[in-house]
Amino acid sequence: MKRICVFCGSSPGNRPAYAAAAQAVGRALAQRGVGLVYGGGRVGLMGVVAEAVLAGGGEVIGVIPRAFVEREVAHHGVTQLRVVRTMHERKAMMAQLADGFMALPGGYGTLDEFCEIITWAQLGIHAKPCGLLDVQGFFAPFLAQLDRAVADGFVQPAMRALVLAAAEPAALLDAMAEFQPPQLRKWLEAAEV
Repeated sequence: MKRICVFCGSSPGNRPAYAAAAQAVGRALAQRGVGLVYGGGRVGLMGVVAEAVLAGGGEVIGVIPRAFVEREVAHHGVTQLRVVRTMHERKAMMAQLADGFMALPGGYGTLDEFCEIITWAQLGIHAKPCGLLDVQGFFAPFLAQLDRAVADGFVQPAMRALVLAAAEPAALLDAMAEFQPPQLRKWLEAAEV
């Protein structure tokens, strides 16, 4: 993987473990020579992970809507800052630039971005690895919800494997590097039978 897109909070959260995890992810990416694609902000966990990659000599590409640049939250010290018009353009560009996707703790935006990219994987739009860094069990309820969706017939069991999870950055990056997408007919094709 040449670049990984990291989705994470524009807030640091209220536990020191979240910022520590973002720093660890940034260091791990830089050490492995993997570039960062992210939302382009200098605040919250976004700023922490970007600074850690930069401190390690790594490449950082930020993608940010113009409205956020005007609110002075853009990180102007990154390798490249790509300014787009809309949130939709931001997500599309981040997906295009990345070879994999990782979510750290965050709020609505983080969940939105991660769920959309997983949906694209399920539909066969991409076959890139998608992982959750489960810092102190942050994503445990979400992972349980995915298991419930499988149990209740809303997600095919093989498609549940699209979501990787680990508590440590190295373990998650290793799982992402080894990822093989499920070889199934997509649910859209199955519905046509």
